[in-house]
Amino acid sequence: MSIPFGYVSPEQQMRDKADYARKGIARGRSVVVLQYEHGILFVAPNPSRALHKISEIYDKIGFAAVGRYNEFEALRLGGIRYADINGYNYARDDVTARGLANLYAQNLGQIFTESPKPFEVEIVVAEVGDSAEEDHIYRLTFDGSVFDETGLVAMGGQAEAVAGRLKERYREGMPLAEALEAALFALTEPGGERPPAGQLEVAVLDRNRPHRKFLRLNGPRLEQALAEGRSQGVASEAESGTAQDSDLPPTAPEGDIDTGSNG
Repeated sequence: MSIPFGYVSPEQQMRDKADYARKGIARGRSVVVLQYEHGILFVAPNPSRALHKISEIYDKIGFAAVGRYNEFEALRLGGIRYADINGYNYARDDVTARGLANLYAQNLGQIFTESPKPFEVEIVVAEVGDSAEEDHIYRLTFDGSVFDETGLVAMGGQAEAVAGRLKERYREGMPLAEALEAALFALTEPGGERPPAGQLEVAVLDRNRPHRKFLRLNGPRLEQALAEGRSQGVASEAESGTAQDSDLPPTAPEGDIDTGSNG
């Protein structure tokens, strides 16, 4: 039996779709999400004040995305409708990040399989709990795959390099200013300049806030956190340099060199 002209195997179609989506996502800027002392921090370089990469979904749930804005905005709005309906029909505590992640996984998987063009998006759905152990961070890729992340996640742009730099600075239970400093260190290319505060989109899920946990950081509040983070970063670098100097072998005092000869 002859193969029809223009035939493409299903395996090749899936590979082509995946390559197409990955290239589109990699063209954007990275977004990082990480746990800190009192919840979960979201940081994204974003010069636009109108088009948000980071948003609130429900009381304890936040959303972050990279890729095509119109595509992840449609997912965000769908998630809000799902949360509102379920919170109204049942109870607000019944709306969870896990349920939203399952919804997004089904939608993205169906679009990837059935549509000629996949969504060029990668998203994070995060939920803050009463303690760090009860926090949840789910990362979803363009094909509907779900990853349960622990501690931190980077997506979009040069995600692997960003995640590597973030792991260098990350530790459990970091204060907000230190976590923000770690995020900016990871998002800045070596030798590059950090984006100014006016071009950053920063938000937190703060477990200590009543009712709605989501809070955007901007203006003086963000400037103060950035200043505290810079001061802590300078102090830690100074301590690191002092520790390295103390590990060096002792040097001889200045003067004539003793060659060991009697002459």
